[in-house]
Amino acid sequence: MNRTLKVALLCGLALTVASCGTVRNALPFGLGGAKEDVAKASDGQRISVLEFEQQLAPSAALSGRDFFLPGPQAATAWTQPGGNAENSVEHVIAAQDFAIAWKRDIGVGSGRTRQVMSPVVADGGKVFVLDGEAGVTAVDATSGAILWKADVKVDESDKGSRFLGIGFGGGSGGGAFGGGVAVGDGKVFVSSGYRTMTALDAATGAVVWKSSVDLPIHGAPTVVGQRVFVIDVDNQLIAFNVSTGQQDWSYRGITEPARIMRASSPAVSGDTVVAPFSSGELVALRASNGQPVWQEVLSRTSRTSALSELRDIAGRPVISRGFVYAVSHSGVLQAMDLRSGQPKWSLPVAGVNAPLPVGDVVYVVSKSGELTVVNRDSGQVYWTRDLNEGRVRREGGFLGFGKRTVRPTWSGPILASNRLVLVNSDGEAVAFDPKTGAQQSSIRLGSAAFIAPAAYNGALYVLTDKGELVSIR
Repeated sequence: MNRTLKVALLCGLALTVASCGTVRNALPFGLGGAKEDVAKASDGQRISVLEFEQQLAPSAALSGRDFFLPGPQAATAWTQPGGNAENSVEHVIAAQDFAIAWKRDIGVGSGRTRQVMSPVVADGGKVFVLDGEAGVTAVDATSGAILWKADVKVDESDKGSRFLGIGFGGGSGGGAFGGGVAVGDGKVFVSSGYRTMTALDAATGAVVWKSSVDLPIHGAPTVVGQRVFVIDVDNQLIAFNVSTGQQDWSYRGITEPARIMRASSPAVSGDTVVAPFSSGELVALRASNGQPVWQEVLSRTSRTSALSELRDIAGRPVISRGFVYAVSHSGVLQAMDLRSGQPKWSLPVAGVNAPLPVGDVVYVVSKSGELTVVNRDSGQVYWTRDLNEGRVRREGGFLGFGKRTVRPTWSGPILASNRLVLVNSDGEAVAFDPKTGAQQSSIRLGSAAFIAPAAYNGALYVLTDKGELVSIR
């Protein structure tokens, strides 16, 4: 390399480095410019990137104002994953003593290739649960005695041909997790990751019918009248005939393979079924024929979180007083008119649990563990409480290095006997004051819980991650 080229390269390098204010003053021959020309940021000039995101803030207009909550009502049936077909149960009489009555092992818990995802349902004096390997158990609601068990898995000889290469695990003891249960017409309807929809006799557990589908089903079913509705992993809503198991119709949304491991389920009111999809779509259809009525996309892109690209509506949509309430993982909580889909209000909340409209307000828990109370009519915020205050901890690592911050994840809430009850991944059931958010009491469940409690005949029922059913009375 000749001398002229070397000099040119050195000068170019010096000028390039000089453009960085942190080293400009260190350069020789005055290349960094005069010292007084260098601008330095002060503490008051620094701007957090978080300020670019919309933030929830309590409304000044609602400060100090009370809100109405209805009194508790008896829960004599919990036939759907959300309590009823609309997924809307406001205030129940349950767990007044807030103490564990009994625990019962109902089957296989979560593991590397299996997940306990199904919400609890109950009717006719029985509680019905689905374990991590598609085993269904009927439990006496009062005593916890096991009444019958059934298995909706396909035969091992079929599994290789039906599940090879689909990416849901493999080998013995797993590979087709997910699904859920619902009760209606004297039957227990069971969806499963084994590409089946099954109806069992609620009294005996005998198979009434079994229908095969093209893809695994991770969502829980909703049964209304003569149809049972369920969503497969390809965002296809399928309506089965309750009596025969035949498919009446289907509707396919936008395919989105990335999803949260929650057993969400459609909401049904009259002749309208509202289906949540992992694409962030919320679609209303005619329950009788599957014709679309309206569609909303609950999605926004965050500048500070790549996980906002997961648009899944993992929590159940809720239909209450003519409006639909739903929250997406990507950060949209929205209230919409049931007939038209027209949004009433929207808030930047990212969540995986169903909202809880009750009285004058809507309760919602964000994925970061914040409990927020929103005015049902205006969308203004009364208050927000950090549920993980005092629960954040550091775990793992070696000799003090590589530790990670752990924050519990929360599921719920349910309003039971004037307590707002949630469960968490630390294995707690925790009761909060529904007016202030102050913690009232807590119970150790024995293992992590990722499924919101169900209420039935004065008790709350929680299914833990290790496959244990807990009755709280």
